[in-house]
Amino acid sequence: MLSSRGQAYPHTGRRRQHPWYDAPPLHYLLIYDVVPDYVQRRVPVRAAHLAHARRAVDRGELVLGGALANPADGAVLLFVGDSPGAAETFAEADPYVRNGLVSRWRVREWTTVVGRDAQVSLPPGV
Repeated sequence: MLSSRGQAYPHTGRRRQHPWYDAPPLHYLLIYDVVPDYVQRRVPVRAAHLAHARRAVDRGELVLGGALANPADGAVLLFVGDSPGAAETFAEADPYVRNGLVSRWRVREWTTVVGRDAQVSLPPGV
């Protein structure tokens, strides 16, 4: 996976759309609100949901994902890319969404500033 200057990006197969700068891909959070009986209702479609998620990981779009706990009232999935498109496409095809386990979903761009894969690198002392 190469940037516009030929440098590899570990999490995306797309080239940056702005060739005048090299920057890491953007981060997007896919946030799910789930139905009250989500834990019980997910059992019949969980394998299909996880297979869907693993394909997104294999494509380099999904970095991390999982359910919120105590209470199990949502889920958060971290995507990388040049746009929110991969996260939106994932949600639209997700067996959890299609089977009514997700009551609401949204994608939010997330400006990351700390960590190995942070989008923005802040100077020390800031």
